[in-house]
Amino acid sequence: MTGPRHIKFYQTGTFTVGNRLLDVAVQSVQSSLDRNNSLTSGHRACQGCGEALGARYALDSAMRATQGQMVVANATGCLEVFSTPYPESSWRVAWLHSLFGNAPAVATGIAAALKVKGRSNVRVIAQGGDGATVDIGFGCLSGMFERNDDVLYICYDNEAYMNTGVQRSSATPAAARTATTPTVGDEPGNVFGQGKSVPLIAMAHFIPYVATASVAELRDLEYKVERAMTFRGARYIHVHVPCPLGWGSDTGDTIKVARLAVESGLFPLFEAEQGEVVGRRTIRRRVPVEEYLKLQGRFAHLFAKNADPRRIALIQAIADRNIARFNLLEGADA
Repeated sequence: MTGPRHIKFYQTGTFTVGNRLLDVAVQSVQSSLDRNNSLTSGHRACQGCGEALGARYALDSAMRATQGQMVVANATGCLEVFSTPYPESSWRVAWLHSLFGNAPAVATGIAAALKVKGRSNVRVIAQGGDGATVDIGFGCLSGMFERNDDVLYICYDNEAYMNTGVQRSSATPAAARTATTPTVGDEPGNVFGQGKSVPLIAMAHFIPYVATASVAELRDLEYKVERAMTFRGARYIHVHVPCPLGWGSDTGDTIKVARLAVESGLFPLFEAEQGEVVGRRTIRRRVPVEEYLKLQGRFAHLFAKNADPRRIALIQAIADRNIARFNLLEGADA
């Protein structure tokens, strides 16, 4: 072929074959024939599982960044259960299963052992869902941050305890229906004003790197994982991963739902270093929160005939605060 060739959008709209038309420097990890397939086929995740998608992209990116020199500690939860039904495993990486609440501590021990052995080239990742991260393992995670242990922790946030029956976690959004926040009474669903933001808590520890990511922006997820691996010390990435089963969304709408969470402002995408925001992904097309909520059965009660419209307005206010706090409309169309 002689001379430069114009690459059309439709030729590169995929992360696999079409993406290989681009220069190697700008290709995604998944477009490479040499990708690791860290979480390979054969696992038993539900159709449309955002967590399976997020984990594959995150760990393949980390494997490329570390030249395959990596160990992973995985907390109990959906990701562990669907990927390792005894005696099978879908992992193609050095992987071990910790308890529900101690993945950060286990990963810290692995990192310490590698340091003693002089294996500084082998990097350590800990990962878990929001239950293991935001609730049960929160103390171990804070300790890992406070000590600045050389571990990247990745939380795959599907906003409830999905593996055990869709119970509420501290990451469950306001008004959402779960098995423990039923849609009954004057204020159905999860209560407003509870929960916690672990990305902001991680920033308060002034660790080297904190980021949020979404399966709606897979190249952004790849970038943030690879960037995290350039730092030493404690790092944290919080990935938004829709769960069709627990959210009551269509299995084919996982990426659409995730994208609406970002574009409504309910899930802001940003990076922070040493406690200060250093980057953000601005919203390309701002949408009202209703567009996001209507696709999920867990919010169906908000649109019932006698529903209180003020509850949707309160959720919109949450999105508006996120947009203002992280300047998500700066340089973007409002």
